[in-house]
Amino acid sequence: MHEADFVIIGSGSAGAAMAYRLSEDGKHSVAVIEYGGTDIGPFIQMPAALSFPMNMKRYDWGLKSEPEPHLGGRVLATPRGKVIGGSSSINGMVYVRGHARDYDHWSEEGATGWSYADVLPYFKRMEHSHGGEAGWRGTKGPMHIQRGPRQNPLYAAFIEAGKQAGFELTDDYNGSKQEGFGPMEQTIHMGRRWSVANAYLRPALKRGNVRLINGFARRVVIENQRATGVEVEIRGQAQTVRARREVIIAASPLNSPKLLMLSGVGPAEHLREHGIDVVADRPGVGQNLQDHMELYIQQESIQPITLYSKLNLFSKALIGAQWLFLKSGLGASNHFEAAAFLRSAAGVDYPDIQYHFIPVAIRYDGKAAANSHGFQAHVGPMRSKSRGSVTLRSSDPWADPVIRFNYMSHPDDWADFRHCIRLTREIFGQDAFTPYRGAEISPGAQVQSDEELDAFIKDHAESAYHPCGTCRMGRADDPMSVVDPECRVIGVDGLRVADSSIFPRITNGNLNAPSIMVGEKASDHILGRQPLSPSNQEPWINPRWQTSDR
Repeated sequence: MHEADFVIIGSGSAGAAMAYRLSEDGKHSVAVIEYGGTDIGPFIQMPAALSFPMNMKRYDWGLKSEPEPHLGGRVLATPRGKVIGGSSSINGMVYVRGHARDYDHWSEEGATGWSYADVLPYFKRMEHSHGGEAGWRGTKGPMHIQRGPRQNPLYAAFIEAGKQAGFELTDDYNGSKQEGFGPMEQTIHMGRRWSVANAYLRPALKRGNVRLINGFARRVVIENQRATGVEVEIRGQAQTVRARREVIIAASPLNSPKLLMLSGVGPAEHLREHGIDVVADRPGVGQNLQDHMELYIQQESIQPITLYSKLNLFSKALIGAQWLFLKSGLGASNHFEAAAFLRSAAGVDYPDIQYHFIPVAIRYDGKAAANSHGFQAHVGPMRSKSRGSVTLRSSDPWADPVIRFNYMSHPDDWADFRHCIRLTREIFGQDAFTPYRGAEISPGAQVQSDEELDAFIKDHAESAYHPCGTCRMGRADDPMSVVDPECRVIGVDGLRVADSSIFPRITNGNLNAPSIMVGEKASDHILGRQPLSPSNQEPWINPRWQTSDR
């Protein structure tokens, strides 16, 4: 019963993609271990309800950071999907591939075979793009990607304001040109959240050679330096799911390093402290934790055209009914429909600032920040130099890991964030916003000096929920590498990690798309296939990058 060629821990972005690809030719059996339950229900499937699932114990692991020393000791929520489809079932449904230079940097850091030319064919393989740039996007893949309707005039105002401020426009930031203002892409299809559960896992489960095991993965069973299975707790009973060929961990950048350490792979001294026998001394396990932080910059709207008027119960009921019966209307969008990727300064060769724009002043947790009509930009730097860690709290598999992001620990982070705030004010101050612009809600016009801005950042900067990097991919002879460029755990046979924890450095924008790409590409490595032929397409780099930020 509990045996398969490949055993995958986690049904999230990478795990579901691997279940689909490893089972595709019918030659191999695949078992997917997932502790979370079903994703059926309006809170997950209705795009506009996105603030609910990430705040529900039923769907979220409920992990939290340790008190962050540079943020006044704040403890930050770190949502991770505990449900079929993993975090793709509770995320904001924003689709960003990352910039070409991100992947070229991976390759330079020792992740050979993962340059942009190498990964672009996998992005194309996974995509079914609706409205993307011809020749740069996939049109036959399982992942449907669309643009929002952008009916609210504030979306056009945001894009026009960027143009007026002298910045580039782009019609497809996932195509040849990331830099500029333009439409934001969504993993939404036919009015529903298009998670990897819908795109990959359900089709794979219909094949007969893929099985979903509902249980809690306690550790990987390693015998004579080879992974032979996974110890799983099912209804209070420990059982072993045996892997005839390989075990693949795809449990998130918080739980994947935890599982490795519980299985004896990690920093030897740390493992011994917790009474765990050392199988492979890999000091990089749990290190190199990275994330994106962002702020909400909020402006009052003097015209009553924002989503604020839809926050009452009657409007919500109408929106819900229209979505339930027709899969249309305001319920069928995440409302992130305009975006920008900008460079912070002359001499920066590709974007290092991301904007999400939304026509309401509201927090991620769904609480209205302002009792009035407003609009906001989520803005943050893309390449923070701060690094954190994930370590064990105890040898008990049920104990949450110790998560230290160490946000804002590098002095450059503060200057970068101050620049983001001032830049957003410049954009909101353009003529395009004049018909709509009221007072600044947050930070507020009185917050001007570096010290005042720093105080605001310290109190209000939040995670964009893009953790990664804790099982870094690199050269096999690099002591801080955890996996080699084929995702094989260094020092253990028959074991791989394939999810966002292998990123050497965080990519531009939201991490769902790169995580799925990792699952797609890892599948070819696992099957011993020749990787897809590298692309020869050249991405657009601003010809003025050395002399101007725009």
